[in-house]
Formats: sequence, C-alpha cells, structure tokens
Amino acid sequence: MKDILHELESRRAEARLGGGRKRIDAQHEKGKLTARERIEILLDEGSFEEFDMFMAHRCTDFGMEQNRPYGDGVVTGWGTINGRMVCVFSQDFTVLGGSVSATHAQKICKIMDMAMENGAPVIGINDSGGARIQEGVDSLAGYGEVFQRNIEASGVIPQISVIMGPCAGGAVYSPAMTDFIFMVKDSSYMFVTGPDVVKTVTNEHVTAEELGGALTHTRKSSVADAAFENDVEALAEVRRLVDFLPLNNREKPPMRPFFDTPGRREGSLDTLIPDNPNTPYDMKELIHKVADEGDFYEIQAEFARNMVTGFMRLEGQTVGVVANQPMVLAGCLDIDSSRKAARFVRFCDCFEIPLLTFVDVPGFLPGTGQELGGVIKHGAKLLYAYGEATVPKVTVITRKAYGGAYVVMSSKHLRGDFNYAWPTSEIAVMGAKGATEIIYRSDLGDPEKIAAHTRSYEDRFANPFVAAERGFIDEVIQPHSTRMRVSRAFAALRNKKKSAPWKKHDNIPL
Repeated sequence: MKDILHELESRRAEARLGGGRKRIDAQHEKGKLTARERIEILLDEGSFEEFDMFMAHRCTDFGMEQNRPYGDGVVTGWGTINGRMVCVFSQDFTVLGGSVSATHAQKICKIMDMAMENGAPVIGINDSGGARIQEGVDSLAGYGEVFQRNIEASGVIPQISVIMGPCAGGAVYSPAMTDFIFMVKDSSYMFVTGPDVVKTVTNEHVTAEELGGALTHTRKSSVADAAFENDVEALAEVRRLVDFLPLNNREKPPMRPFFDTPGRREGSLDTLIPDNPNTPYDMKELIHKVADEGDFYEIQAEFARNMVTGFMRLEGQTVGVVANQPMVLAGCLDIDSSRKAARFVRFCDCFEIPLLTFVDVPGFLPGTGQELGGVIKHGAKLLYAYGEATVPKVTVITRKAYGGAYVVMSSKHLRGDFNYAWPTSEIAVMGAKGATEIIYRSDLGDPEKIAAHTRSYEDRFANPFVAAERGFIDEVIQPHSTRMRVSRAFAALRNKKKSAPWKKHDNIPL
C-alpha cells in the first residue's frame, strides 16, 4: 500500500513540475508566474481542486510519443473566490509552450461543461504558443470545441479571460467571446497574425507590442478591458471583479455589507456643474460620491474616455454605471463610446445587474470620419441595448441632453424606470444658439435680434421643466440628494418583472 501511495505522490510531483525546473526558471526570468502559481494567487488559499492532472496527449507523429508530459500544458479545476465557486483553467507555457492539442482542449471543455452545469463563472488564464502543429487538424478541432462552449455559456455564466503571455492565431477568438479580457503590460499580446506574417503579406514593419500588446488593445482596439503591471496585480483585479458579479444568470448579484448611509447628502454636488455651460467637469466625481464608500470599478478606462462604464454598489447591491464624461470630447457620443457602452449594457442585462445612467451629452460627434465609419449603426447599438434591457434602469440628467443622444441615453422613451434631472439640466433638440439660427434664419444679419431670440429660447427650453411637464422626467431633484433618490429608486425596483414578445433571438445592428 505504501508503495502505491508513494508512486501517486511521485506522479503528482512530476505533474506539478510541468515542463521542468529549467523552464520554470525561464518563466520567472520573464517576470511571469507559472500556471499553478497563478491559480494559487487567484483562488482562496487551499480551495483549488484540480481535474485531469495525469491526462496526456495521444499524438504519435513527429516523435511526439516520446514526450508525453502530465497535464498536457493546461491546469484545470475549480475553487473559490471569497467563498464563491469558480471554475478555472490555466495554460502552462513550460509544457510544450502551452500549445493546444486535442487533449489540452478536452480538459478545457470538461471544466467549461462543469461550470455550465453548476452555474459557476469560468476564468481562463491564457499563456500559449497556439495550436500544436504536430497534431494538425485535431488541434483546430479542439479550438472549435472550446469556441462552441464559449458561445453556449455567453449570457449564462460570466466568462473572464486573463492574457498572461502570447495569444495568437485562432487562440484569440475564445477570449474575444468572453465577457471581460485583462492583459499584463509588456508580457502579453493578442493578434490573429504575428509581426512576421504581417511583414511578409503587407510589408509593414511592426513589433509584437505595437501589433497586439496590452496598451494597443486597451487604448485603440478595445479588445481588452484593462492592462496591469504584472501577473499578481491582474489576478487581484480579477478577484475584485468577480465580487461584483452573480455566479450565473439565474442568481442575483451578491449583496455586500455596507457602511455608508443610503440617505447621505453630498453638498458639494450642488456646485459640481460650472456656471459656464461649456466648461467641463469630471463625471467620475459624481459617480464616486453616489457609490457606497466611494468604490467604483471602472471597465475599459483607457478606451473611449468620453464614456465611463463600470460597477459600483448601492446599499450593498451591484449596479452597472454608464456615464458621459464632459472632460473628453465634451461627452459626445461617437462610434467608440457607443460600442463600449452598448456592450456593457448588454452584459448587465444578461446577468440582472441594474443600470444607473448619468447623462451630460451634447449630441453625436460630427464629422466625415464618424459618418464614414458608420456612427449611425454604432449609435444604434447603444440605442438597441438600452431599449431591449429589462433590468431596473435609473437615469439622472445632470446638464445637457440634446437631440437623438438624449433619447439614446436610457431615456423614458426606451423604457427607463426612473428618470431624474438636476435643475441645471437642459433637455432640448439642440443648443440654444444652433436652434435660434435655424428658427430665425431671416434675422441672422442682426446680432442683437439673434441674441434676444437665443435668450428667449434658453428661458423656454434650457431647463428640465418642459420634459417634466410631458412626464418624460419623473422628478427634478436636488444634486445633493442624488444618492438618496437613486438608492430609493433601485429599492423600489427590486421586484421588477418585464416580459418581451417571443423570439428566437434579436438581430442587434452589429
């Protein structure tokens, strides 16, 4: 019996060593942790239960039968984050470069199936050289099986990808279908074709970092949601994100004990809006002052900064926040901000996370670049996302809400539940000056008349009361009472139920 137990421990030690001490040291020299070290940091101490530690590939071509390491380049299993179950897979670059074989993919599929059956989030840690060339189409078939599970899990369980090394070719499509993607600066990258292929085909000279590094994907392409300095920081932020999310689409988001007063008044908000309507202010100040303990977890902070998205808590409950940012492009909607917000709104709706929208939008960004880039279709994505969302929706208009952008930003016309406005808000088709020049075109040659018409227009429309008269605004509220009013609104909506006509699925304007 002792011999058998000794052999078991010997085999486990071999499996835990992955590709061997030399390759582990090389991983550390690059500033990267090993697959198992990453799991230990991500999960609660001692909670990890590993699956398929001894699985090995079955390839016999190119002499592969001589090299059959345990685990086949990926560590899979389940554990807990702050006591809540999650499933996880972590690719091991020390074993055959973390390349994906049929067996490697089989292990990932198995843990994803378990996650679906048990209603637990899936966290994938990607660090792989791509498909295992020696296995040919078997490797590609494995990728396809993983992709299909990503699709089936979408909207059922949260899926989080952490890119902690190379992720190239077909491998990028699995993370691309997940809900959140985190990267590590200077050590992770994602691209469909690498720099060498790009040089051969298009004669462009580009580095891996420029083509698919963390900064590229967080600031330009929007593929990734955030980039962090090292593996430890990235994994700590994943833990923090999971704390905001429900385990699956049949559970409510977690409630956390809170130490803030729901009725807290913030006198400083009464002076947040500058006297000059064209002077910017920081919308994040409002978000932090409304949130429990001022805690706000921002998503895609570096991309489309004229739109702010992220999670806060109100009375301990997770709330998704979408807000125009007047500090950037005056808070205009454009292609990038519309896509960013639409994706976030749809995620929140999938998982029954209530939506809080702060509005200060002068309209859509004008220009040929926007029109030729399809701002109509992209703006329609946000419009569609808000209109189809059935979660509780509370909106606060702080200053400008002009034209179609007013309608798009969770207005009463898109089934907003509680729509509030500050006394400083202006809800109109457009700004007073532009409107006056259209209505009184015949007086354009007389500056005094135009000025008088502009003042008249401002007196009539540069306020929230016309919209309130029509019932499009439920209440004009004092800025300092925003936290209290919003908290009470969400409390009133906790049992909201909204049905929709039967359909196989919608056809959002992609």
